[in-house]
Formats: sequence, C-alpha cells, structure tokens
Amino acid sequence: MGIDIKNIWSTMTSEAANECVHDPDIRIFLEQHITNHDDFSSSLAMLLSVKLGSKHFPPLVLQGLFDDFYRHFPAAVEYAVFDLVATKERDPAAVHYFEIMLFMKGYQALQAYRLSHWLWEKGRKTMAYFIQNRMSEVFAVDIHPAAVIGKGILLDHATSLVIGETAVVEDNVSILHEVTLGGTGKETGDRHPKVRKSVMIGAGAKILGNVEIGEGAKVGAGSVVLDDVPPHYTVVGVPAQIVCKTEVPEPSLEMNQQVVTTGTEGPSEG
Repeated sequence: MGIDIKNIWSTMTSEAANECVHDPDIRIFLEQHITNHDDFSSSLAMLLSVKLGSKHFPPLVLQGLFDDFYRHFPAAVEYAVFDLVATKERDPAAVHYFEIMLFMKGYQALQAYRLSHWLWEKGRKTMAYFIQNRMSEVFAVDIHPAAVIGKGILLDHATSLVIGETAVVEDNVSILHEVTLGGTGKETGDRHPKVRKSVMIGAGAKILGNVEIGEGAKVGAGSVVLDDVPPHYTVVGVPAQIVCKTEVPEPSLEMNQQVVTTGTEGPSEG
C-alpha cells in the first residue's frame, strides 16, 4: 500500500485552517505548528523538538537534528505518515490528521523513537539515550533505541508502554497502554519479544522473554505471555493460554477487544 505524503499534508493543512476559522483562540498555535510550514516533515520536526526540548537542550538544536534525520532518511517521513493513517483508521477518537500529530502522545513518542533508533544505528548512542530519556519523561513511554519497529503502528494512549532493547515489532501492529515487551529479568543477549505483523496487544499485557507472537495473533488485556503464540490465535490470562483462533486475519486493524471463546482447541501439532 502506497502513501501519498503530499495529499495527507494538504488534508492536514486544510483541517487546521478550518479549525482556525472555527476557533480563533487556537489559530496562533495551529499556524506555528501546521499552516506556516511548507511540508509535513518540517512541521513534525518542529513539534517534536518543542515537546522534547528543555532548558538544558534547546528545541532549536533538536529541530536541527530532526531536520537532518528526515533529510538523510526520507523513509522515516513515509513511516510517520503510515503511522498517522493507521491511527486515524483504527482509533475512533482520532478524527483529524492534524489532531493526531499535535495531541496524541502515542504517535509522538513513536516518531521520537524513530529518531533515537536512527541515531543508535549511526553509533550516536549517547544522543539516542538522551532522546529515549526525554520520551520517557515527556510521554511516559520507554522504548529502547535499539528496538526494531515497523510502520503502520498504532500506540493507543501509550502511557506506561515499555519496549526492550532486542524487541521486534513488525508492520501494522496495534498496542494499547501499559503494555510491556520485556525480558524475564535474568537473560542477556536476545531476550525480548518478537511481534509479527498485524498483531493486536490489549491494554496491560506483559509479554516477557524472547518469545514470538505470530502474525495476526491477539493478546488479551492484562495477559502475561511467557511462551510463543501461534499465528492467528488469541491468548488470554495469567499465564496466557490459547482460547481460540482470531476471528479476523488482522486483529490489529479490527481493534476488537472482546474474546470469542468458541473453538478453543489449540493449533494442531501434526
């Protein structure tokens, strides 16, 4: 699926301009963050630099860092738009593109992580840790810069989300708040979960260790997952157990929190 970045940006500027007319008190803010910018990447860079900057690290310096990131790694802009579209399509609270970017901290934290990961890959680990630390302080989201996260990701609410160093999250995954993709506390090396495409992880779920959550699986809210989950199966409970096959191929798109427990047999081992 392709993404038309210019068309999305045009829609965002139109949305913001309409809101300026509807509510003049927000006009200056929207002009500073949306309508006075020439393109999506410059607007996002400015927003994130203001969010993450402090008196100890001026926003203008961070804005230059984000600008460099988007200039040298344009795929990050595409990923940011994929995440934007995913949020609008899956979150009923997300009505307008410009509101997602400006006000939804899960989306903002994810884009900040993408900068930290780029810095980590370039060997700039201290700066990557700085971005991670500011993300944790500002958004209450802790994603290690070395974690690998795909595109089309929804971090819904995102408060208290933790993603560890060797975790992998593939494309089109939806994750709710208070989720942990962590280690068991005693392992070293490759020790964090691998979440495959189109998985949905419910609020408060804890997935621990180097386990694999198969493509199209669903993890129920509050579950503690310590073992692999086969593709297209639903697990719930503490510890999590398979209760049924998923009702749709891509639970992350459906965002159905209910668990239908008909057909509770696990996958065949034959």
